Amino acid sequence: MSLRTKLVAALTMLAALASVLIGAVSYEATSDQLRVEVDRSLDDTAEGLVDIGRAPGGQRQNVPRSRFLDLDHDLGSEGRGYDLVSVQVLAADGTARAATGTVSLPVSVDDVEIAVTGSHDGESQLRRDVTIGDTSYRMLTAARRSGGGAVQVARSLAENERLLDTLRNRILVAVLLSVGLAAVVGWLIARQITLRLVRLTAAAEEVAGTGRLDVDVPPAGRDEAGRLAQSFRAMLGALAGSKADQQRLIQDAGHELRTPLTSLRTNVSVLRRHPDMSPEEMGRLLEDLDGETRELTDLVNELVELATDRRDDEPVTDVELGPLIERVAERSARRTGRQVLCVADASVVPGRTQALERAVGNLVDNAIKFDDGGTAPIEVSVRNGRIEVSDRGPGIDPADLEHLFDRFYRATAARSRPGSGLGLSIVKDVAQRHGGTVSAANRPGGGATIGFTLPLQPHSVNWDR
Repeated sequence: MSLRTKLVAALTMLAALASVLIGAVSYEATSDQLRVEVDRSLDDTAEGLVDIGRAPGGQRQNVPRSRFLDLDHDLGSEGRGYDLVSVQVLAADGTARAATGTVSLPVSVDDVEIAVTGSHDGESQLRRDVTIGDTSYRMLTAARRSGGGAVQVARSLAENERLLDTLRNRILVAVLLSVGLAAVVGWLIARQITLRLVRLTAAAEEVAGTGRLDVDVPPAGRDEAGRLAQSFRAMLGALAGSKADQQRLIQDAGHELRTPLTSLRTNVSVLRRHPDMSPEEMGRLLEDLDGETRELTDLVNELVELATDRRDDEPVTDVELGPLIERVAERSARRTGRQVLCVADASVVPGRTQALERAVGNLVDNAIKFDDGGTAPIEVSVRNGRIEVSDRGPGIDPADLEHLFDRFYRATAARSRPGSGLGLSIVKDVAQRHGGTVSAANRPGGGATIGFTLPLQPHSVNWDR
């Protein structure tokens, strides 16, 4: 069952339940009110009859049967509408003495008890529903105030039943109309609610079936469906960007891998064609092979890191930048023998320690590579969350500044040097993932200064170490 069908069914059931409850309450309230009105009319009639046949001195009159049949005359012709009720008088011994109307009212043991003793269960009146023929009546038996006997007053309930039948039929029609209207309105509401969900589902199915990420997503709104559409559109955009990055990475990697592989194949071919070359030539060739192999290994490692993107697996902690750059400087100095000078304040940033160490290490390695013949130390500084690595190399061509952090980009002066062209792009990626920015500029007096800036923790206090 679809969501739209469920919504329509739920709204229809709620409308039906509400209509039935309102109709039932209305029916019961009307029935009770009609019964109250009937009882009131019986009380009014009985009130004028309980004194019939009483003499002025309180003694009972010997009223002939013909007098009992002419109740309007006995009651002084007050016009109380006794033609709407049936009346029957019970003698003191419980026998019916006189009656009006076209029906003979039933006399029960309880009615006789009221006529003889004046009460039943402590009450001088008895009400009950009786059926005479095919007609239901509401009957009241009331003890006379003097002289014994009782008066029975009954009124037909046929009119009430007809009224209640009409009301029941109208309620049934109203319930059916309410259910039908609720179904139509529910369908319209459900259609409006689920329309964007249906379109969004179709878009998701198209993505799953075709693999395309440029499918049309329905317009967003302010409700939950709109927010879902916005998130879905953003997800498709992110996936499309990631797919484009992967394709670009594969293309660039294929291009970059082609150069060292070609060099390796060439050198291997030379070895096969000239197995008797001199030891000096063989040494140079092996050294070239070793360098190409190291470069290829470094490139593959960089590509694996970029492709797997494992840096986000590391938890975020408060990182003190001073001790971090000192650790990087110590490793670089031990590996290369080049002096690395560190100057840092007490900057603390939220970040991933290993990723930041890798970024700073790439900057230091880059500075050593371009200043390989220099004697001045490589300088690493930290101030207000800004990490900069400076060297005394040839500097940066202004034409290369704009593309310096692009993936696989290598400046003209760097193409003769070893490297993959990925080191600075990794620095940029790490900085952006930490909410920072990268920068590069030529250093006054020669050389270059390359670095990145990270947002500080609020409690970080800066002071020179």
